[in-house]
Amino acid sequence: MFDGLKDKLNSFRKDVEETAEEKAESEAEADAETEAAEEPADADVGSTDVDTDAGARRADDATETADATAETEAGASDADAAESDADATADAAESDVASDAEDVPDDVDLSDDSLAAEGVEDAVADAASGENAKSASTFQRAKAFATGRIIIEEEDLEEPLWQLEMALLESDVEMNVAEAILETIREKMIGESRKQVDTTAELVSEALSEALLEVISVGQFDFDARIQEADKPVTIIFTGVNGVGKTTSIAKMARYFEERGLSTVLANGDTYRAGANEQIRKHADNLGEKLISHEQGGDPAAVIYDAVEYAEANDIDVVLGDTAGRLHTSNDLMAQLEKIDRVVGPDMTLFVDEAVAGQDATQRAKEFNDAAEIDGVVLTKADADSQGGAAISIAYVTGKPILFLGVGQGYDDLTRFDPEELVASLLGDE
Repeated sequence: MFDGLKDKLNSFRKDVEETAEEKAESEAEADAETEAAEEPADADVGSTDVDTDAGARRADDATETADATAETEAGASDADAAESDADATADAAESDVASDAEDVPDDVDLSDDSLAAEGVEDAVADAASGENAKSASTFQRAKAFATGRIIIEEEDLEEPLWQLEMALLESDVEMNVAEAILETIREKMIGESRKQVDTTAELVSEALSEALLEVISVGQFDFDARIQEADKPVTIIFTGVNGVGKTTSIAKMARYFEERGLSTVLANGDTYRAGANEQIRKHADNLGEKLISHEQGGDPAAVIYDAVEYAEANDIDVVLGDTAGRLHTSNDLMAQLEKIDRVVGPDMTLFVDEAVAGQDATQRAKEFNDAAEIDGVVLTKADADSQGGAAISIAYVTGKPILFLGVGQGYDDLTRFDPEELVASLLGDE
C-alpha cells in the first residue's frame, strides 16, 4: 500500500544523504588545504622572532660599549659627555628594535623581557585566529567539522526538495499539502547538524516523519472511545458519490462494531437507486443484521428515523445509515442530507471515497464538507493505491480526519487509520 509514495520518499532521503556526504568530503579537503596554507605563516613568525632577538642583542651590545667608553673618559665633565653619548647610542639601538618588531601584530606584547620566541609565536597565532573568527558562519562550520558534525544549509536541500515536491505532486498529493510538508522539512533541517557517527538518512527521516504527521494527523480523534462514551443509539450517516463503496463500507463497519461487542442496525436511505435495497439487504443477511428500508422512491430521512426508533426500542447500540450517491452540485440530494440532519440529528457523518481517486477524492471531500459538514473520512481501495495522495492530503485540506481504510473485499478488511503507523510504513520503519 502506497509503495509508489514510499519509493519517492526514500529517494529524497538518499539524495540528501549523498549531498551531505559530498559536503563532508569537500569540507575535509578544504580543512587540509587550510592547514597547508598556515605552515609558511608559522615560518614567517619564527623569522620575526629571530630578527627581534637580534635587534635586542644589538641594543645590549651598543649600551655596554657606550658604558665602557664613558668609564675611560677623564674628568667629571668628560664622563657626563660620555654618558650622554651612551644614552643617545642606546636610544638609536632601541629604535632599531622597534623597527624590527613592526611586523609583529599590535596585540602581541613585547614589553615583557622574559618573552621567549615560542611565546611570540603563540601570540601571533592567537591574533591570526581572532581575525578568522570574525565570520560567524565560517566559525560555525569550522567548529562543526572539528566536533565531527556537518551543518545542513539551505543550498544543500534546494535540489532534493525540488525533486521531493515533484514526487509528491506526482503521487496526487494536493499542492498546498506538498508545500506545507516542504516548509516543515526546511524548518527542521536547515541550520541543523548531524554527527558523523549518525546517518544523514536518520536526520532526514526524522524531519520527514514530523512533516508528514503534521498534515496527516489533523483533526484526529479516538473513534472507538467516542462511540463507547456516546448515548445510545449512536447514529452514523455515510455519504459520498456513487460507486465508491459506501454500502460495502457500512457492512464492514457493522462487522467492526460486532467484534467490539456493539450491536447495529442498517438503514437504507438510498431510496432512489435501482437495486440499492437488494444490495444492502444481501450484506445484512450475510452478517445477520437487521435492515430497515422503504420502497424505492421513499423519503430517506423517514427511513433513517425509523431505524433510530427501532434501535431505541430494541437496545441497539449503533444505527448505520446509507444515503444516495451525490455530488455537491446536486441541490436535491444535498437537500436530502440537510433534511436527515434536521429530522434525525446524526451523531456522526462520514464521507466515503476511493483512495485511488487521489486529488479527486481530496477535492470531493472538501466540497462535501463545505456543503454538509462531515466528521471524518473512510477511504476504500487503499490496498490498490500505490500513490497515497488522498491519504496524505484529505485531513489537511478539510480539517477532518481519515478514520478508516478499506483494504480488501472481505467484511474484516476495514482498518483504523493510524497516522503514525502510516508514516512509519512510508519511511521504512518496522
